[in-house]
Amino acid sequence: MTEFTTETDQLTGVRHRTISVNGVEIFYREAGPADAPTLVLLHGFPAASHQYARLMDRLSDRVHLVAPDYPGFGYSSAPTSSSGGGDFVYSFDHIAEVIEAFLVALGIDEFFMYVFDFGAPIGYRIAARHPNWIQGVIAQNGNAYESGLGPNMQPVVQYWINREEMEPVIRGALTAEATRSQHLEGTANPESVDPDVWTLDQHWLDQAGREQIMLDLLYDYQSNVALYPAWQAWMREHQPPMLLPWGRNDQFFPEAGARAYLDDLPSAELHLLDTGHFALDEQLDSIVHLIDGFIGRHTHYEPLEVHAPQTQKDNANVI
Repeated sequence: MTEFTTETDQLTGVRHRTISVNGVEIFYREAGPADAPTLVLLHGFPAASHQYARLMDRLSDRVHLVAPDYPGFGYSSAPTSSSGGGDFVYSFDHIAEVIEAFLVALGIDEFFMYVFDFGAPIGYRIAARHPNWIQGVIAQNGNAYESGLGPNMQPVVQYWINREEMEPVIRGALTAEATRSQHLEGTANPESVDPDVWTLDQHWLDQAGREQIMLDLLYDYQSNVALYPAWQAWMREHQPPMLLPWGRNDQFFPEAGARAYLDDLPSAELHLLDTGHFALDEQLDSIVHLIDGFIGRHTHYEPLEVHAPQTQKDNANVI
């Protein structure tokens, strides 16, 4: 294991580490007291663990936080894709296996998980295999329902039907302009979003071999849709505590996908935020407040209060 530290690191400060898992070097950020409740942060596309940096800074005095970069993302190693002449299969099944092994290597077997975008199908695979590991789920624009596939996902759906014909369209979703749009579309105040977030995302997308990795994973996203019924069954059977801080203006995974959770988890806490897909970009304070309360209700943890979130409460099941 390699650890990179700075003079400002404290016991609860963010540490930047790598660990070898199943032959892959996994980079991860870790912060917070080891004896505090653990929150595993699973990032989305096309981001990496850096999307959680500000959230970790806000929670690290009271929550144990772990945020890995998946293989092929961020600072983790990116073996050549099997479709590009290598021997690493970039599928959600495989990445979930690596992240599960990562958690085992760190001795993490009881935790809350924050799942967003790609993080949802990775996290739900692990949860379905190890329901006893999961203390609760924070699903922020992390979909598990066909009704939650919004208009921006329709080109991806067509890609599953005709890969060769649609591949040029999907390549267009990997450009700098498309990455910027993912962060800004649906935001209430675009000027509040730091351009560093999409610039760093694009930096990783532009690394050698990454485009093919993303093409493979976007094609394999159909495997997640096939597993939606199994994950819904897991939710109905185990009734995990569920917090849904959802950017209601998201065109990838819209509000309908958030509300669908309530059919299987009547006690889920749904908060609709006036923002888009990357809700943390614009609604960090609100989400910190919601996480504080959620973890506090399901552990002996004592949360710190921050300002009240801007939420939409227009349904009896919305808390």
